[in-house]
Amino acid sequence: PTRKIVSLGLIDDHQHKTYLFEATPHMPEQMKFLEELAHSEAEVPDGIFLTHAHIGHYTGLMYLGKEAMNAKEVPVYVMPRMKTFLEENGPWSQLVSQGQIKLQTIFNQTETKLGSTLKVIPVLVPHRDEYSETVGYTIIGPHKKALFIPDIDKWEKWRTDIVSLVKEVDHALIDGTFFSAAEVGNRNIAEIPHPLVEESMKLFDSMPAKEKEKIMFIHFNHTNPLLNEQSEEARLLKSKGFRIAKINLRIDL
Repeated sequence: PTRKIVSLGLIDDHQHKTYLFEATPHMPEQMKFLEELAHSEAEVPDGIFLTHAHIGHYTGLMYLGKEAMNAKEVPVYVMPRMKTFLEENGPWSQLVSQGQIKLQTIFNQTETKLGSTLKVIPVLVPHRDEYSETVGYTIIGPHKKALFIPDIDKWEKWRTDIVSLVKEVDHALIDGTFFSAAEVGNRNIAEIPHPLVEESMKLFDSMPAKEKEKIMFIHFNHTNPLLNEQSEEARLLKSKGFRIAKINLRIDL
């Protein structure tokens, strides 16, 4: 299949380094694509940033292990609870103890400098935090800023005003897991909360067109009609000035 679980690659042309946001079950293909895009010979990125401990977002770390690549001290940037989760639970703890990954603790709203022109700032978001906290990221490049929030429960649960935050960045890649509650079928949607795309479009509806065009919906469940660009829902979203992120999307920072 051409679809992949959401991750974001970051290329620092000045330092000739690459970074990956999320360690998904598709990480080998995603690392390979990032390597090719950066014209690099490095098999693994110079750092991996994790958002939280749900299986689509961190389990790709297994490919760095002894049974796979047997990588050497790959920097993995994690929040404090996520760090503890990886250190205290196997098989992830083996990656730490055997030196395949090197955990780097990051903190809410505290920037990590990746070079003279690149900064990353984690921001806590509310999201079913059974094993770890959950963060999104603001990525600051030489000229532009991008917001990356693949998972959040509901915008109204967040102390941060997402409308104001969109105004502060140049690109906003945000949670679009479900278009509407109708997709969930026999499951209780209250158990798997996300901002419905219908709700997000309503929230952002009064924004100027130049602000709306910053917004790209990502992280689609397999039931989401936005996966079909010809669907009525996709046409509606585009008519309102929003965008649908696609695999291999590239943005300049």
